[in-house]
Amino acid sequence: MEKTFDAKSAEARISAKWEAGECFKAGANAKAGSEAFSIMIPPPNVTGVLHVGHAFNNTLQDVLVRWHRMRGFDTLWQPGTDHAGIATQMVVERELAKEGKSRRDMSREEFLSHVWAWKKKSGGTIIEQLKRLGASCDWSREAFTMSGAPNAPAGEEGNFHDAVIKVFVDMYNKGYIYRGKRLVNWDPHFETAISDLEVENIDQTGHMWHFKYPLAGGDTYEYVEKDEDGNVTLRETRDYISIATTRPETMLGDGAVAVHPDDERYKPIVGMLCEIPVGPKEHRRLIPIITDEYPDPTFGSGAVKITGAHDFNDYAVAKRGNIPCYRLMDTRAHLRADGAAYAEAAKTAQEVANGDKTLTEAEVDALNLVPDHLRGMERYAARDAVVAEITAEGLAVMTRADDPRLGKAALKPDAEGADALVPLVEEKTITQPFGDRSKVVIEPMLTDQWFVDTAKIVEPALEAVRTGRTRIMPEQHRKVYFHWLENIEPWTISRQLWWGHQIPVWYDDEGGMYCAPTEAEAQAMAGGKSLTRDPDVLDTWFSSGLWPIGTLGWPEKTPELERYFPTSTLVSGFDIIFFWVARMMMMQLAVVDDIPFRDVYVHALVRDEKGRKMSKSIGNVLDPLELIDEFGADALRFTLTSMAAMGRDLKLSKDRIAGYRNFGTKLWNAARFAEMNDCKPVDGFDPKSVSQTVNKWIIGETAQARVAHDEALSQYRFNDAANGLYAFVWGKVCDWYVEFAKPLFASDDAAVIAETRATMAWVIDQCLILLHPTMPFITEELWGEIADRPKMLVHTDWPDYGAELVDAEAAREMTWVISLIEEIRSVRAQMHVPVGLKVQLLQLDLDARGQAAWDNNAAMIERLARISELTHTQTMPKGAVTVAVEGGTFGLPVADLIDVAEEKARLQKLLDKLAKEIGGLKGRVNNPKFVASAPEDVVAEARENLAAREEEEAKIKTAFARLAELG
Repeated sequence: MEKTFDAKSAEARISAKWEAGECFKAGANAKAGSEAFSIMIPPPNVTGVLHVGHAFNNTLQDVLVRWHRMRGFDTLWQPGTDHAGIATQMVVERELAKEGKSRRDMSREEFLSHVWAWKKKSGGTIIEQLKRLGASCDWSREAFTMSGAPNAPAGEEGNFHDAVIKVFVDMYNKGYIYRGKRLVNWDPHFETAISDLEVENIDQTGHMWHFKYPLAGGDTYEYVEKDEDGNVTLRETRDYISIATTRPETMLGDGAVAVHPDDERYKPIVGMLCEIPVGPKEHRRLIPIITDEYPDPTFGSGAVKITGAHDFNDYAVAKRGNIPCYRLMDTRAHLRADGAAYAEAAKTAQEVANGDKTLTEAEVDALNLVPDHLRGMERYAARDAVVAEITAEGLAVMTRADDPRLGKAALKPDAEGADALVPLVEEKTITQPFGDRSKVVIEPMLTDQWFVDTAKIVEPALEAVRTGRTRIMPEQHRKVYFHWLENIEPWTISRQLWWGHQIPVWYDDEGGMYCAPTEAEAQAMAGGKSLTRDPDVLDTWFSSGLWPIGTLGWPEKTPELERYFPTSTLVSGFDIIFFWVARMMMMQLAVVDDIPFRDVYVHALVRDEKGRKMSKSIGNVLDPLELIDEFGADALRFTLTSMAAMGRDLKLSKDRIAGYRNFGTKLWNAARFAEMNDCKPVDGFDPKSVSQTVNKWIIGETAQARVAHDEALSQYRFNDAANGLYAFVWGKVCDWYVEFAKPLFASDDAAVIAETRATMAWVIDQCLILLHPTMPFITEELWGEIADRPKMLVHTDWPDYGAELVDAEAAREMTWVISLIEEIRSVRAQMHVPVGLKVQLLQLDLDARGQAAWDNNAAMIERLARISELTHTQTMPKGAVTVAVEGGTFGLPVADLIDVAEEKARLQKLLDKLAKEIGGLKGRVNNPKFVASAPEDVVAEARENLAAREEEEAKIKTAFARLAELG
């Protein structure tokens, strides 16, 4: 064997060997009559590259898949990619722009040909990267959510597109899908609706303007403010109601001003009309003052303008109060320039507000209430213009120049200027919604879209989890699932893009609508009328919602669908529980009346070592491919698995990964030690046949490790499975058994040597088998290096041994030996006894079982604990440190070997330093303000630091107490 494992050269070679041997194909290594185990990969975007979240998610899936495959299950890990409508269209448009081309200069068909060409060239990047991670998917079955689409090139055959279209038509015919006008997230850059998942909410410094809405006809009222005790703090006569807004440009579309029904300040004017303070004076609109539970009396002025077409909360109020929703912007987020002149539009809107006229939804949408001089303006330019006009007219709320709410704009309250009145424009932190790809501010937009009437299909998805047909783990994510589905809104499924599944609906010139799988069928329904197809495409979440059945060949009754559906387990991130997991549940139950998966394991987020979310702007992103290059795939995989505690975020660092690379090296060295001692696997070796205590002990430890590992994995406790193997392989095999075996290899008894060689070979093999799902590359390499095998490790049978291999007496004896050695080593380390120095061991008392353990292992104990001799004594002499073990007491005379006073001083210095650190940390974690206001990860880190320092303090105090024994 080579001295070290060369991951770079070995990983590519081993991957090629697995692929050539079709080791990952569905059903590979399955036992006759075996149970099926199937996992659907959460399909990465075809534009994607492997990030650490992908690496984490796919490592956990691969651990489960390899484990089941080795256990003889009929296993399928279904791979594939999502066509990622908006992301892919963006990438291709950027590529075209480099050539001086634009999508708008070509037909839809021409543009889609460019997309398919890009997909063929670059769309497989992330799949190749997953292979580098060691993902053992059945790559021959790679699926794509646009396979089989019209004009798809050769190699993109399949029926996923047909399945998506069939589902749309079926759900439309059942009344589950409809077209309507609702408020959606609108990306002005891409000019399309987007999902909540594609919106990034970012806190930014912004402003809140305070304006006066004059009461109609110059009416006045007595405005009164009171403190908590009911004392009047302000009383004045007002002819206006004050509102505060962060988006003045949307005032043009106001339909009402709302106040809370319990707000005493405004009760005198509820039901009255007030004037929107912008636009030509002669055409100013009057809107009603209404009550609704939405306004917060303690926030701003307590009065809220209701602009139903441009704010989700306002939209809800407008729907409750039957208030018109007037759309102000076009698809580029410029103020509208279409429709009738402002004077005519304002007149119509006023008639609606007065109750003299009723408009249809289409008529309301056609009404353009943007004043003529503002039409066509970009939204932020329009904002500046609106603010300037209102301020110039004297309708801005004024305040002192030193008002702290003005933020940086506030003057210091000095001799001059502090009493001056200025417009009240608060400086505030405002949460802005940004498109995650366009990076522009998202507009709530009232548009015609296609929707799934989720209320009609949600109940089976709720019931499936309530009854346990599908389990969601950890428990807290069941609550997220239920909360979302129990409060579900209609699902917007249309996108204004070209790349995607085009909606199978055609329109005639009279507005008739025909939903059919093909244009020919729609034509037949229309009786020969001229038809135009709906230009929109379906949201990618709609097609990926069919992933479990679509990848298995539905609607055809394929053998794969029969065998592997419902799937066994879904491994998913918590952030897409409602975007994907819940939608798959609804869709599969609505389409095939069955659950898509039996178990859902929801993992947490991978953060940096300080607990911060990884971000390019912070510069703390860890690239999994770079980590694989530096440490090898096995080290990264084992790190991620060992940290996958259910419900807890991972704090990933290079130091951790380097540590698990060292673990791989330790395993490699143990295998080399076995090779150097001629330990070869023995056919027919019976682990129950061994006679040596050390060999009985390690075989029992191996059996216990196997049982604990399998129990942990069966409950998705990945961290317990990995950490248990780490403790067994490094702690029991590499540290102890290798050392314990050395005297046996030096024995004069050939039978003892042969037994130990066979035992060590068997134990190393078991280590490789148990570690393979987590560390597939190094274990596969060692498997082939150690001996010629009938098959590769990936298809080696998983062991089923257990308690029958545990010898209780051998376990007790070796546990006693190890505890004595560890105690002696601990004392030596704490007392700073030189490492190479051999020390006398005193035996004060010892029971028969302990004496037998000593007699059987004396040479080994003396060598590993560096003991010069054992001396029996009646009393523990001064200057000796007590070493207590089960059934007896030993002592180490170390007073003459160290400087006791110097050691006490050193330890006292450490204790003093720790006391300060512990005091500071206790002050933080016991401070309710810190716990309530600090980020959750900062609080957790403080608690972890406190626990670590208290543990260190306890150890040092133990050492100090031992020093006290010496006088």
